[in-house]
Amino acid sequence: MLLSIVIPCYNEADNVDKLNAEFVPVVQQLVGFTLPDGERIDHVEVLFVDDGSKDDTYAALTGAFANAQLPGVSFRFEQHAVNRGLGAALRTGLGAAAGEVIVTTDSDGTYRFETIPALLTCLKPGVSIVTASPYAPGGAIANVEGYRIFLSKGSSFLYRVLVDRHVHTYTSLFRAYRREVVERIPFEADGFLAGTELMVNAMLAGYKVAEYPTTLYSRAFGASKAKIMRTIRAHLGYQGHILLRRLGLAAAPAMKSTVSTGQKLAAG
Repeated sequence: MLLSIVIPCYNEADNVDKLNAEFVPVVQQLVGFTLPDGERIDHVEVLFVDDGSKDDTYAALTGAFANAQLPGVSFRFEQHAVNRGLGAALRTGLGAAAGEVIVTTDSDGTYRFETIPALLTCLKPGVSIVTASPYAPGGAIANVEGYRIFLSKGSSFLYRVLVDRHVHTYTSLFRAYRREVVERIPFEADGFLAGTELMVNAMLAGYKVAEYPTTLYSRAFGASKAKIMRTIRAHLGYQGHILLRRLGLAAAPAMKSTVSTGQKLAAG
C-alpha cells in the first residue's frame, strides 16, 4: 500500500535541516512497516505544501529533497503563491495525496517525527482517524507556553462537551486518516480551525477516532504561526454551529460523492 505524509510549511526554512536529520530516517523506516490490519507499506510519498512563505522555504525544501533517491520514498512539492492559511494548505496537500492512509504533521517536530510508527499502530480495524493527544491519559506537555496550553485545553474541553467526552484532544495536526475520510468529509476553514473541523465533521458523520497519547513539545526554531484571537473566534463560531446542529437548527455539511453513499460508516 501507499502511505502519504502531508506537511504544511510557512516560513520554515530554519526547520529544513531538522526535517532532513529527524524526519527522513523515520520515513525510510516506514517502508515495509505493517499496519494493524496486516497491510504492508510498500511506498511512502511525502508532500510538502509551502503556503506562500516569505522566506526561502520552498527553495530550501526542493534543494534538500527534490533529488533525494531513497528506496520506496518519493518527495512532492506544492506551493501557494500567497499565504492562504493552514486549512488551505491542508486541503491542497490532502487533495494531492494518493495514499490509502494519510498522515499530517507539523514541519517543526512539536510532535516527534519518530512517533509516526506508533501513531500508525493505533489505526486498528474499525478506526478511521488516529489523533495525537497530549491531554489523554499517558500524554504529556514539555516546555510549551502556558497560554497555548490554556487555549488548547479549553477549546478541547468544549468539544468534549459538544461532541465526545472520550476524546481528549481536538486541536492536534499530528494525525493519521484513512482515505475514505479525506475523500468524504469536507472542511471549510482556512486557518488553524481546519484540523479540528475535519475531525469533528468526521466524528459527527459516524467515523471512529482513536487517540495516541504522546508528548507535545515546544518549537526548536522559529515562532508559532497561530493568530490567537482569530483562532479563538473561529473555534467559538464552529462550536456554536455544532450546538445548533445538535439542536436541529443547522444543517450538516454536505458529503463529497467520491465514495458510494451506500458504504457503511465505521461505528462511532
